[in-house]
Amino acid sequence: MTGFLKRLGRDRRGVSAVEFALIAPAMIAFYFGLAEITQALLAERRTGHAASAIGDLVAQSSSITNTEVTDIFQIATTIMQPYPTNTLKMRVTSVKANASGVTTVAWSNGSGLTPYSTGAALTVPAGVIAANQSVIVSEVAYDYDSPVDFFMPNAVTFNRKFYLRPRKSDEVTRTN
Repeated sequence: MTGFLKRLGRDRRGVSAVEFALIAPAMIAFYFGLAEITQALLAERRTGHAASAIGDLVAQSSSITNTEVTDIFQIATTIMQPYPTNTLKMRVTSVKANASGVTTVAWSNGSGLTPYSTGAALTVPAGVIAANQSVIVSEVAYDYDSPVDFFMPNAVTFNRKFYLRPRKSDEVTRTN
């Protein structure tokens, strides 16, 4: 019996299979984790792209209707494809500064996010808007929930906000 155990201790056949069996679960978990994180980063980039596109499309107009804003929100929903859009929330707001530099909401539309009240005070970062000017604020919030739920078991919320100056006029007006 001792001879058999000595021979077994010196036998190196199958060492690679044992090493693979020990390393494989960690490598597979690492692979799926990278895939999950990559998908989350792509969703985050699409969220930023959607917010940018909303603001850019509104800023290109001198006047916009509620129907056109709804169409722009639909474009943002298309940008988010192939990710599910049931948790996509959007808002676009025109902010105006008076002669004293006090900023108030001229108009606001939302899809999933509540629109701001017209005339409500809205703080804008310093240097974005000067007295007697306006700016378009586009906001997007997206709750990304990984389909695998291995490394990210809970949804992650991505929030993006863009400030753009109107291009064709001093202010983008909204008509019904």
